[in-house]
Amino acid sequence: MTQYYEHTQVGYSIIAALIIALLISVYYLTTASFNWNPIIGLIILGACLATFSTLKVLINEDVLEISFGLGIIRKSLSLNDLESYQIVKNPWYYGWGIHLTPHGWLYNVSGFYAVEIKMKTGKRYIIGTDVPTELGKAIQQSIERITRPTFEG
Repeated sequence: MTQYYEHTQVGYSIIAALIIALLISVYYLTTASFNWNPIIGLIILGACLATFSTLKVLINEDVLEISFGLGIIRKSLSLNDLESYQIVKNPWYYGWGIHLTPHGWLYNVSGFYAVEIKMKTGKRYIIGTDVPTELGKAIQQSIERITRPTFEG
């Protein structure tokens, strides 16, 4: 399968915040009497670190795929169902992670810039990226490649 675009964005702010929280939990665990709360906190924080530290966007022949961290959380969008895209700047309060916004589902690990994708069904997805122009160009080329008629001789 041909791959047309791949980019992984690192969420340095998420990593820093989670590492600080992990260090606080380790400190509490080592200085206080035994308690399950810091152990459970360490497990949850470690899972969040492994899951939400990066966001990978991949475009192959017929699918745009978004995946977080280890790839456990992912979303695939058929390029045939893509209607349009636009580069957007999200307000600060949209934050990071995966959640519903007034403009569609947001997938983001860092920063404010994103590419908003509109599907033929009307659904919208917002993919955070530190290279919005490159991602937009790759999406445009994919739309053109998919909609371009092929001729057999």
